[in-house]
Amino acid sequence: MGPDRVHSHRPDVPGIAEVLTARFVEHAYPLHTHDTWTLLLVEDGAVHYDLDRRPHDTGRLVTLLPPHVPHDGRAVTSAGFRKRVLYLEPDALPPAATGRLVGAPELPDPRLAAAVRALHTRLTAGADPLDVQARAAVLLEAVGALVLRTPPSARRDAPLARRLRELLDDHVVDGVLLADAAARFGVSDAHLVRTFTREVGMPPHAYLTGRRVDLARRLLLSGHRPAEAAVLAGFHDQPHLTRHFRRVLGTTPGRFVG
Repeated sequence: MGPDRVHSHRPDVPGIAEVLTARFVEHAYPLHTHDTWTLLLVEDGAVHYDLDRRPHDTGRLVTLLPPHVPHDGRAVTSAGFRKRVLYLEPDALPPAATGRLVGAPELPDPRLAAAVRALHTRLTAGADPLDVQARAAVLLEAVGALVLRTPPSARRDAPLARRLRELLDDHVVDGVLLADAAARFGVSDAHLVRTFTREVGMPPHAYLTGRRVDLARRLLLSGHRPAEAAVLAGFHDQPHLTRHFRRVLGTTPGRFVG
């Protein structure tokens, strides 16, 4: 698997304290604790660890280690292992989850692995802030509900979705912070994302990106160069616009008006 390698950074996302990617062949973690929740996914290999003096082995499910509980970790085979980790802020999950996790730290929902992988990838790549914030909020809610066995509400709320859509429409270029929108409407981040997605048929970030592509399309047709249209429509730069423009319209901005 190659030499040991670790990369970590702190994202500007509510609830996420640290994002780590690691590949270990020789390193073994000694007994230690964190003041954060450790949400990890082993992508290659396997890890054996003791949590509060109880032995465990990682499978293909997501593992969640609670704060302040001693644990170690080492590769099961000489091939080592590769893992993705999201360290969650201490208040991201209720303290009551600790007791349940000490005996059973694996989360028995295979869909969580895809959600952790998608969020970790976007956090590492510097994806659209609204996309990352929405995925983080929904993932944290799903993890908390699974651990505490309290499924999230499926209540319909078309007026709330309409209010967020209007807010996004008013801020196509400058964008919206999910936490600000949720506070404005008096709901949780995750509830706002789930409600909008259920009522509108797509997540908030996808809706906003589509509106930006529409705006860029109008700017291109009015004579703006692709680089100008990208910035005026709220994209980081021309490659950012081109990626989404091609995905939505099947061509590049230059060819669209060429």
